[in-house]
This record gives sequence, structure tokens and C-alpha cells, in this order.
Amino acid sequence: MNELLAIATSPWIWLVAVVLLTVKKSIYFVPQNRGYVIYTMGKYSGTLGAGLNFIIPFIQRVAADRNLKEQSLDIASQSAITKDNISLEIDGILFMKVVDAGAATNNVTDYKLAVIQLAMTTMRNAIGSMELDECFQNRDTINGHILAAMTEATQPWGVMVTRYEIRDISPPQSIKEDMEKQMTAEREKRSVILTAEGVKTSAITQAEGLKAARVLDAEGAKAEQVLAAEAEKEKRVLEAQGKAEAIRLVADAEANALKVIGEQASTAEGKKAVELTLAQETIKAHAAIASEGSVILTDGNTGDNIANTVAQAIAVSSSLKVAE
Repeated sequence: MNELLAIATSPWIWLVAVVLLTVKKSIYFVPQNRGYVIYTMGKYSGTLGAGLNFIIPFIQRVAADRNLKEQSLDIASQSAITKDNISLEIDGILFMKVVDAGAATNNVTDYKLAVIQLAMTTMRNAIGSMELDECFQNRDTINGHILAAMTEATQPWGVMVTRYEIRDISPPQSIKEDMEKQMTAEREKRSVILTAEGVKTSAITQAEGLKAARVLDAEGAKAEQVLAAEAEKEKRVLEAQGKAEAIRLVADAEANALKVIGEQASTAEGKKAVELTLAQETIKAHAAIASEGSVILTDGNTGDNIANTVAQAIAVSSSLKVAE
């Protein structure tokens, strides 16, 4: 017991304890993405970065431990009045990060609360500068306006706002009903327009089809007329060629006949045959005249002529038979 009391009261033990406590308070292992704010004699003197760090114990101390990662902050739902005096319930989410741990500690009491309050105020100002339709249609514009305003305002706090998004915009129930009616009317309008455009397109297509059909019919009729005309032309050409060929053949035949007759007429038998033919034709002519009327006027010598002609014909016929 006395030995333990002696050890406890030994100055060396106390010296070792003081040394160990001093070493413990002077060594800090700072994690990644953390910043330790150091005060020296109550005054800001720097920020410890990630890794092994040393401070002067009892003179310096760690005043704050700041998270340097990007953080998300919920912006609670709040009421905002638009430019056309419509009350909206709107909320959002904000993303930020501490870029200067010393400024976030020394320049503002609670940087998170300050950022949230600034975001709510800026959001109300942005909504108040727009009408209801613009608030729904231009969310990106509102987000960009809020982000730009907060980026400038939070620089002295050592905080950087990286992104802001509106999550929900809720108008009053009466406005919702009016919007639903408007949307229904718009859908009906689009339906009527699409139906009219469809009817118009169908009519145009049908008219173009009829026009094309008429053109094709006209071209077909024209082609048929051309073919018929060509066929008629070919027919007439062939008929003309046939008639010409027939006339030529008849003419050749008559010419050959006249040639043969001429050759035969140059002989004695031919002359007699010609005389016989003439006599026969004369008899036929008188017979035809006699058959057309009961009275025949003559010059008085007709009978003698006929008798002579008949006699000559009999004589020629008899001579021809003898010659055969």
C-alpha cells in the first residue's frame, strides 16, 4: 500500500502523464473530406486538412469540424404568391458544399440554417416575379434564378450552392379545377384540329387520286385513239396497196390481152376473128335496142346492114372452123 502511494505521488509519474496528455492533444488524424478549424488563443489560425496534423496543445484547439462533402438540404413547403396573386405551396431541395471551413465557422452562426432561410426567401422572390402559367412552364428558369442569387450570397460564408430543384408546386383546389377544365378543353381542341386535318388530308388525297385517275383515263383514251388511228391508217394503206395491186394486175392482164389480140389480129385468122366479134357485138346492140321499145327508127339500110353483118359473121365462123 505504501508502495502504491509512493508511485502515485512520484513526480515522474505525473510528468509522464502530462507528456502523454500533451502528445494526445497535439496530434490529430483528420479524415478525408473533413476540415478542422483551429483557434490559437481564441483567434482563427487555420484549417487542418486530411491526414496527420500537429497543433500546440493548450494554446491551440479544434473549434469546429466541418464536412466538406456535397450535402443535400430539404427546403420545407412554404406559401408564395405569384405575380397574378395566386397563392402556391412550393418546396424544393438544395445541394451545397463547404469550400472554406474557416469562413463557414467564423462568418455565420449556422451555415445550414442560413442557406435554408436564404433559399426560401429567394424562392418566394422568384415566384413573385412570375405569373401562374410561367411558374409551371419555367421551372428551370426559377431554379437558375435561385441558384444564381444564392451563389453570390453564400460566398462570404464559405459555402457553394451547386444545384437547386423545385420538387412540387401545389396551387389552390379551385385553381386545380380550372386547370383541369382548361386541359380538357385543350385536349378537345387538339382532337377537333387533328380530326379536321385528317378529313382535309383525306379529301386532298382523294382529289389527287381522282385527278390522277382522270389523267390516266385521258392518256389511255388518247393512246387508244392513237392506236385506232394507226390501225385505220394501216388498214387503208393495205386496202390502197391491195387496190393498186389489183388495178396493176388488171391492167397487166388487159395489156397482155391487148398484146395477144394485137398479135393475133395481125394474122389473117385474127382479122377474121375480129370481124366476127364486131359482127356479134353489132347484132347484140341491135337486139338490145329492139328490146327497149316497140318502134325502131332506122335509115332504111339497117336491115341490109344487119343481113350483111350476119352473113359476114357466118362466113368468118365457117372459115375459122375450116382452118381448125
